[in-house]
Amino acid sequence: MATEKKIIPQAPNRVKTWSQTQNPKSEAMTGPRFEQTDMDLQPNPPSAEELIKQVPVTFVETRTVACDGGGGALGHPKVWLNLDKNEPQSCGYCGLRFQKKHHHH
Repeated sequence: MATEKKIIPQAPNRVKTWSQTQNPKSEAMTGPRFEQTDMDLQPNPPSAEELIKQVPVTFVETRTVACDGGGGALGHPKVWLNLDKNEPQSCGYCGLRFQKKHHHH
């Protein structure tokens, strides 16, 4: 009797894996440890990576910007981002994106 392989999304808002070397959940969550696990009852939080993409880019006037996560004690250590490139730069901790406004002379 062949068992049907159930497709399990990585997160409710993300179907594919985050990296090329990551195994999909349907392959990673197999074997004796998961035989009696009802995956519908397991926690499956949304992908933070997909959620942070929904936050609009913050435009600033300066070439550098500090990010501390914006949560006070619940934030992260302050980091400085260089905004010289003409594209949004992401904070390595929280993923918030910043970009320098370009002024026309």
